[in-house]
Amino acid sequence: MSLSATVLSDVPRPTLPPRGTPFPTKARPDDPWDGVLDRLDIALQPIVNIHTGACYGYEALLRNHEEAGFASIDDVFDTGHALGLLSDIEMCVREKAAAKFRQMPHWRQTKLFINIDNRSLAADDDLPVRTRAMLDRHGIEESQVVFEVSERHPIGVPATARIALGHYKKANFRLAIDDFGTGFSGLQLLYFSAPDVLKIDRFFISDIASDSKKKLFLGQIVNIAHLLGVVVLAEGVETEREYFVCKDIGCDLIQGWLVQKPTRRAQDLLPHYGEVERLGRAERRAPVSDQKLIADQITQVEPIMQDCPMEQVFERFRSDKTVTFFPVIDAAGEPVGIVREAELKDYTYSQYGKALIANKTIGRRLKDFVVRCPIADINTKAEQILQVYSAVENSEGILIVDTMKYVGFLSAHSLLRVINEKNLAAARDQNPLTRLPGNNLIHEYLSEALAATDTPFVLAYFDFDNFKPFNDKYGFRLGDRAITLFAELLTKAMPRDCGFPGHVGGDDFFAAFRGLPPDEAVAVTARLIAAFARDVESFYDDATRKQGHIDGTDRQGNSLRFPLMTVSAAVIHLPAGRAACSVDDVGQQIAVLKKQAKQSASRQAIGTLG
Repeated sequence: MSLSATVLSDVPRPTLPPRGTPFPTKARPDDPWDGVLDRLDIALQPIVNIHTGACYGYEALLRNHEEAGFASIDDVFDTGHALGLLSDIEMCVREKAAAKFRQMPHWRQTKLFINIDNRSLAADDDLPVRTRAMLDRHGIEESQVVFEVSERHPIGVPATARIALGHYKKANFRLAIDDFGTGFSGLQLLYFSAPDVLKIDRFFISDIASDSKKKLFLGQIVNIAHLLGVVVLAEGVETEREYFVCKDIGCDLIQGWLVQKPTRRAQDLLPHYGEVERLGRAERRAPVSDQKLIADQITQVEPIMQDCPMEQVFERFRSDKTVTFFPVIDAAGEPVGIVREAELKDYTYSQYGKALIANKTIGRRLKDFVVRCPIADINTKAEQILQVYSAVENSEGILIVDTMKYVGFLSAHSLLRVINEKNLAAARDQNPLTRLPGNNLIHEYLSEALAATDTPFVLAYFDFDNFKPFNDKYGFRLGDRAITLFAELLTKAMPRDCGFPGHVGGDDFFAAFRGLPPDEAVAVTARLIAAFARDVESFYDDATRKQGHIDGTDRQGNSLRFPLMTVSAAVIHLPAGRAACSVDDVGQQIAVLKKQAKQSASRQAIGTLG
């Protein structure tokens, strides 16, 4: 058997070793591979917390395949598979990844993500054992390594793959499903592999801000994963709009060019990415943070370490009879589930139960009794946490994490108190008629937008035309209906990921668009103006609608004709990199543009500030 035809001609074809001969990790002068694998290199790409920018881990990506004589990365593994040496190539890549990972000063606080070729998932393969030995040499804990199983290749016989993945789990490695939603196995792989991380393929992330179907799919995937206690990672996040949609839907981690491109230089990788944290803070819209409300309601249930002896587990339950379960965490402080007293009763009340468990040869360990429990980041919106909790029958509650570390437990009663406190706080700052954010929230949002000079915004101020004649003729009740009509249209028109609607009061409204190109924001306001003019006509009587105006008089008793009601918009573009400006500056610009808008056929006037 020879190398595939895709090996480049400038690399001498070696005399291949016998089938099963291991690939070396270091070339030797007499090595038949002649340093081919030494030419391969590893790049690392950060995976960060979507709320804080703290780095959760780094994915190892194979590089330099062409210099090593292969046409593609896939060709490296295809050739190894054809020669029966795939496991050895896998070990070579893992060795290189571990060595590159160790070059970072902060490597102990993060995880290393390594891809698995599904063809190496043989039930009798010794890769997990060999990998543990290699990691021991580097001083890397098994719980720091996350192996990614891809959907892009067939997983093989499910029963065999399940056994193989079980070997990795028993060895205390973490598992992730890569490229979820695009491959062969789909939900079946999610079901039987019990992963710790679910990586959403770039297909669902690309242009998600403008694709409602992708939002729907991603939202349902995130909900399912969280119900199973699985962390969700969005791959290939490249723009701020994609970031905000992923954050709004509930993803926990992100990876992509928005954070950092893959790099071979370990010194260029950071433990924290401030730009992501800035984006997370920029989206905060309420004066009362969900994070503070949740933190106030968390129960500090002391967790049990995953490697804790069973005798100590029994003692914890015996010493605190008010507790029916304990959270279980790994060495990194991340929750792996809970252990419930109910699962231990068969052993507790059995004559020899405790002795059997205590037997190190045949006894069961704590991880054999751990059950999954829904997990939520402390920065997650309270409504999303409630949705996750409500979908799980007989759930004890929610495990709360901060930057993936366990911080406490949120019971059903505490969660309802969080929701109630949030609703009360929101009601205080909403307009009572439309339930849209009122002046306090608008002022806060505007202040934050003006301070974020490196982020573009578009502001719009809406004012009704000919509202007083309508109100005088039909009364304040129908006037209120016209106001609520516009509020509904405004809410529907706002992009969910970057739009902010507000009600200043009376017939004055406010809207803002974060990061949206000015022409797109102007198009949104134009559609809104047209929709209101069309829909509000139904509020007039037939005769008035037919003649197209209201007959009235001015203060001197002169007859006047007032056109049917419309709305005008003063639109202000705040470009990125602008000079600092104040709320008063915005107010003065709005006053000028409002006059221009009311005289314009389009009912819009557009300006730039800063």
